[in-house]
Amino acid sequence: MLSRTIMMLLALLLTGSLACADNGFKEGGKEVGQGFKEGGQKVGQGTRKIGKATVSVAKKSGKATGKAFKKSGKATGKAFKHAGKETGEAFSGK
Repeated sequence: MLSRTIMMLLALLLTGSLACADNGFKEGGKEVGQGFKEGGQKVGQGTRKIGKATVSVAKKSGKATGKAFKKSGKATGKAFKHAGKETGEAFSGK
């Protein structure tokens, strides 16, 4: 009889401790999930900043490249115009 009572008490204590462990596990899981959420948001913000900086640099280098093409295009155009005049004069007999 005494052993049966002790076994029942142990079973009740074990059941109660498992329930407490379950709550602790749930809370720990929530904290881990919240940490992943906050970490993901911080990574997203950092990525956004890097993206904006990259776009800014690309715009500046793109403008410089465009200006260089424009300048070389003008020089090439003048050279072709001059060569065209010389070729035209050669064929016209002047």
